[in-house]
This record gives sequence, structure tokens and C-alpha cells, in this order.
Amino acid sequence: MFEYEFMQRAFWAGACIGIIAPILGVYLMLRRQALMADTLSHVSLAGVALGSVLSLNPIVCGFVVAVIGGILVEQLRRTYRTYSEVSVAIIMTSGLALAIVLMSLRSNLNKSFSSYLFGSIVAVSDAQLWLIAVVAMIGVGYFFVLRRPLYNLTFDEETAQIGGMRVRGLTFSFAVLTGMTVAAAMPIVGVLLVSSLMVLPASLALRIARGFTAAIIMSVIIGFIGIFSGLTASYYINTPPGGTIALVLLILLLIGIGIQRLRLGSHKRRARASWRKGIEMNEQGYPKKGESHFEI
Repeated sequence: MFEYEFMQRAFWAGACIGIIAPILGVYLMLRRQALMADTLSHVSLAGVALGSVLSLNPIVCGFVVAVIGGILVEQLRRTYRTYSEVSVAIIMTSGLALAIVLMSLRSNLNKSFSSYLFGSIVAVSDAQLWLIAVVAMIGVGYFFVLRRPLYNLTFDEETAQIGGMRVRGLTFSFAVLTGMTVAAAMPIVGVLLVSSLMVLPASLALRIARGFTAAIIMSVIIGFIGIFSGLTASYYINTPPGGTIALVLLILLLIGIGIQRLRLGSHKRRARASWRKGIEMNEQGYPKKGESHFEI
């Protein structure tokens, strides 16, 4: 498999996205903005269509439009403070409508759009790989330098603002980074499933991790497992990489939830047995006469 250069590029690109996307997903979920990634993916599709219509680089146009979309989402979120989810709905529907209109202007776009919609291993070029690597490095540096302000902003934005933090600039920079990550991940999983790289690993990590740092580390590990397993499976069974990666991550999430529930049920049974054991004991701490400790 690794004898082919396009598979090497795909795995390198997946490794870069696997670092930044799950970390971003943890912050998005804790900020109740899980749908923001899906919204910006629809906006980036409009950028790809615009680039194709104007005979420009579709990936670059999708990248720029996704960043602009992230800024608009944050601006609308501040306009509709009481109904913050309205900004997501407005930008998502606007981006999708614009993409449909632009696609209708050129009839030959529909066939070439399948790689953007569902992802394509072959679609990752050297230029796109460098773009993904640059975005990953920017994202890692961003979260490392601003980890403490982002932590405060994520859990209590009002308190962070009262404490003198530049909340507006931080939120807008976070939106820009989200748009950059969405656009960079598009060649790997496609526009329709790019949010799966952010939401699914973070969903599992937040359920099983016992702390914020542990959740970030576990989300990255889960993301790596899902991306590498999905790319390998898509190569051997000839399926779209985006859908395969999303299914692998979904299976991991279901397995994690199942194991967690089994452990929770086991703890409940032990607690119930301990409670019954305490009821049946006498005042000296020994089982009552005629009752076996092992039977209890």
C-alpha cells in the first residue's frame, strides 16, 4: 500500500489532520458549537464551486471562503446572543444555496464534485499536503500558546471577559482556525463528512476521560486510529475514504459507549450487593445467624 505515493500523501495528510481536528472538536463540543464544523464545510463547498466557475484554484477558494464563513458565524453569534444557534443555521443554508447556484452555472462541475463531497485519496496533491501541514502546525502552536485563555473562554466566557481577557479577538481567531481546519480536511473526508473528524473522537474522549487534558490526548489517539484504519480499509475494499473513516470512528464511539455502560452496570451491581450486605449484617459486623456471607 505504501509503495504508492498517493497513499503516502494521504497518510501524511491524515496524520496532520488527526492532530488538530480532534483537539478543535473538544473545544467546539464544550462550547456547544459542534455544528460549526458542518456549517463551514458547506461554506467551503461554495468556495470550491466559486473557484471552479471563476477558473481559480478550487481548494484555495474553498479555504478562503471557509475562513470568511467562520468569521461571519462568530459575528452573527454575537448579534443573536440569545439565539446563538441561529448564526449556524443562517451560514449553513446560505453556503449550501450559493454552492447549488454556482454548480448550476457549469454543467460539467457535478462529476468533479464527487471527490470534494466524499473525499478522495488520489485528490491529495503535494501542494494540498503542504497546506494541511501548515494548518496543523499553526493549530498546534495556537492551542499551545493560548491553552489557558482558551480553557477559561470555553467554560465561562463572561467571567473571562470580566477578568480582562480579549474575548472578542480570541473567539474570532478560534473561528478562523476552525475554518482553516475544515478546508484543510476536505480532501481527506470530503465536505459532507468533515465534521466527523472533529465531533466523533471528541464525543468518545469526553465520555471516558477524567479531565480536560486527558480528553484532548484521548481524542487525538482516537482520531489517529480512525483515520489510519479508515484509509487502510478504503484502499483494500475500494470505498470512499471519507465515509470509511467516519464509519470507523462511529464504531469506536459505539464500542466505547457500550463498554462504559457495561462498567457502569457492573459498578451498580456491586454497589447494590454492598448495600444488601450491609443490611444483612448484625451490629458486630458479622452475618446474621443462619446466613452465609457468600450467599449475600
